[in-house]
Amino acid sequence: MSAQCENLPPQVVMRLAKEVRKLATEPPEGIKFLASEEENLGEVHAEIEGPVGTPYEGYFFELKLVLSGDFPNSPPRGFFLSKIYHPNVNDTSGDICVNTLKKDWTSTTTISHVLSVIRCLLIVPFPESSLNDEAGKLFMDSYEEYARRAKLMASVHARQSSSVTNPTSGDGKGDAASSKSETATSNAASSSSSATTTSTTTTTTTASKKKKAGGDDKKKAKKKNLNRL
Repeated sequence: MSAQCENLPPQVVMRLAKEVRKLATEPPEGIKFLASEEENLGEVHAEIEGPVGTPYEGYFFELKLVLSGDFPNSPPRGFFLSKIYHPNVNDTSGDICVNTLKKDWTSTTTISHVLSVIRCLLIVPFPESSLNDEAGKLFMDSYEEYARRAKLMASVHARQSSSVTNPTSGDGKGDAASSKSETATSNAASSSSSATTTSTTTTTTTASKKKKAGGDDKKKAKKKNLNRL
C-alpha cells in the first residue's frame, strides 16, 4: 500500500477494497480494471475504450487514479498513462481536468463513477477549461482537423483494436470504394460474358436456320427438275 494511504481508517480501506473488487467483476461500460502486481490501494489502474463516434473509437487508453491520504474527503487525481490528444488532458503529464475530480466531488463518489465520467469526457470535451490549449482551440475552430490529430496520436500511443483502419490510409472510404469497384468490375465482366454467350448462341442459331433453309431450297429445286423429266 502506498505511503499516502497507510494511515487511512480501516473503514476507508474496506470501502476501497470493495470498490476495486466490484470494478474488476462488474465494470462500467467501456471500462476495464487493470490489476497491479503490487497490492496498492493508493492507485487504481484502468483501461478506457474509446467511445463510438469519437476520434478515439477503436482504441484503448490506460489511466490511473491516485488517491490522497485524505480520501474520500478529497478527490483522487486522474492521469492518462497513454498519451492522448484532448482539450482536458495535459499533453505532458496526462493530468485530467474534470469537475467530478474537483468541485463536484463528494465523499460518496465511487471510483467506477469517476472512470465513467472520464470516458464521457472523450465524447463531450470542455474546451473552455482546457489543459491542452492547442487541442481546445482546434476543437472549437476546426473539429475535422482536431479529430484527425486525435486519431493519429491514438494510433501511435494507445492500444489498438484489430478492427481499426490505419488513419494514414484515410477514413476507410478508400477501401470501401475499392471493394465496390471490384464488385462492379466483377458484375460487369459477368454481364459481358453473359452477353457474349447470348450473342454467340443467337449467331449459331441463325446460321443453323439459314443452313437448313438453304438445304430445303435445294431439295425443292431437285424435285422440280425431276418432275420436268
